Amino acid sequence: MSLVRMLAVGTWLHVKQLSRSPFEIATSILIPLVQATLAVYLFRASPQPQALLGAAVGAGLMGVWSSVLFGSGGAIQRHRWEGTLEVLMLAPRRPVLVILPFTIATAVTGTYSIVATLLWGRLLYGIRLTFADPLGFVAAVPVCILSLGMFGLLLASTFVLMRNANALANTLEYPIWLLSGMLIPITTLPGWTGPLAAVLPTTWGSRAVRAAATGGEVWGPLAVCLAISLVCLALGALALSYVERRARAAATLALA
Repeated sequence: MSLVRMLAVGTWLHVKQLSRSPFEIATSILIPLVQATLAVYLFRASPQPQALLGAAVGAGLMGVWSSVLFGSGGAIQRHRWEGTLEVLMLAPRRPVLVILPFTIATAVTGTYSIVATLLWGRLLYGIRLTFADPLGFVAAVPVCILSLGMFGLLLASTFVLMRNANALANTLEYPIWLLSGMLIPITTLPGWTGPLAAVLPTTWGSRAVRAAATGGEVWGPLAVCLAISLVCLALGALALSYVERRARAAATLALA
């Protein structure tokens, strides 16, 4: 229970910190709406009746991924600039338990993106929110958000080691959502991208969410997403322990 309480308190604390940042608030509110608008105009000519709903859901997932990616890297950088990253790494807990609340909090705040894009599409463009599998959608969204948080944890290990984590975050945003099929089908990409997409939890999570919204297999991709997320959690824990020892040995935690 102490472990659960620590994760819950750390997540809630970081959510409150994000809510005090004007930059985080502005980007969290505006970016999903811009992405949803562009997605609707791209897919409104499709003959498939559920294309617009799929576009709205995909734009929401893109917003969650952006929130996790930049939120995780931004949190590490902010603690480095404020001189508290060393204190966090010296806490009497494993590094994964210290960093995990960051990624969970950014994923939780990113849920606004899905809600906002769906409401934006409904109110402005008249998209009918008729989900093919409502129960599957309710189950798939939290699992997909959790998978994004676990994947963000794996990336956060490099953010601890790198002095400029935002540079890596900027290069990963669009490739990941393209490979994950959040907005466009993976089948439209070159064949060599298939194996890369198959190992990403975001691929299976977005596939389950889109299937629940527009029709298709939900529970199979959801199970694969959850399994890969657990692998990301384990790899993230090992990577964080390694980079934490390396950063301590090189005395580079405080360097910005």
